[in-house]
Amino acid sequence: MPTSRIAFRASPTPVAQAALAGLTARHGQTPLGQATVVVALGGDGFMLQTLHDTQSAGLPVYGMNCGTVGFLMNAFDVEGLADRLSLAEETVINPLHMRATTSDGRVVEALAINEVSMLRAGPQAAKLAIYVDGKLRLAELVCDGALLCTPAGSTAYNYSAHGPILPIGSDVLALTAVAAFRPRRWHGALLPKTAVVRFEVIHPDKRPVMADADGRSVRDVVSVEIRSEPEICHRILFDPGHGLEERLLVEQFA
Repeated sequence: MPTSRIAFRASPTPVAQAALAGLTARHGQTPLGQATVVVALGGDGFMLQTLHDTQSAGLPVYGMNCGTVGFLMNAFDVEGLADRLSLAEETVINPLHMRATTSDGRVVEALAINEVSMLRAGPQAAKLAIYVDGKLRLAELVCDGALLCTPAGSTAYNYSAHGPILPIGSDVLALTAVAAFRPRRWHGALLPKTAVVRFEVIHPDKRPVMADADGRSVRDVVSVEIRSEPEICHRILFDPGHGLEERLLVEQFA
């Protein structure tokens, strides 16, 4: 892969900004419209932001970790970037599309690379009805929330909520409850990637709920419909032997 046309992006942290200064001094800075690759410097949150911000360009994104966990990132090293980019392996992921309707009738749409979450926004537990492909599957879930995640997002919030880790190449989505109270034994479901999931909020005035798509939050929702968006492809680059598939396997044996 050519390395002379890199569009660098960096989070505002001092560590990332120092990395940006060092790398642009060596490789220059190419405008996004003329670049062949994007290099993101930061943590996982910044990587998600970069993928969203550069989506229309259709370029592969190579992340270098200047944050904490860095699950979507490669190790940072100011040396050898040209060789690393030429050898990098590409993983393609599709985001989720969220269509949320609020109590005042607003409709908000957003994309999520990791997950779409439904979260209680008041002192009482949320009550949610869950439909899959138009069929009611769970009439009442009493919980702190619920989420639908992609394989790429299965080690993020989903993992914290004790949801399953999904192989990156699997055509499935994970539907996971967050601190479910009833049904007591319901921990979630694995759904085909083509499934359309709809959450309906029961008693939204008494038990307000917010929806969140990769950090874009919508308050006072009454219903949220989520589906995979196959027309949008995010291209992520990883060093050989350290791609998402390998990382997901490692997490399952940690």
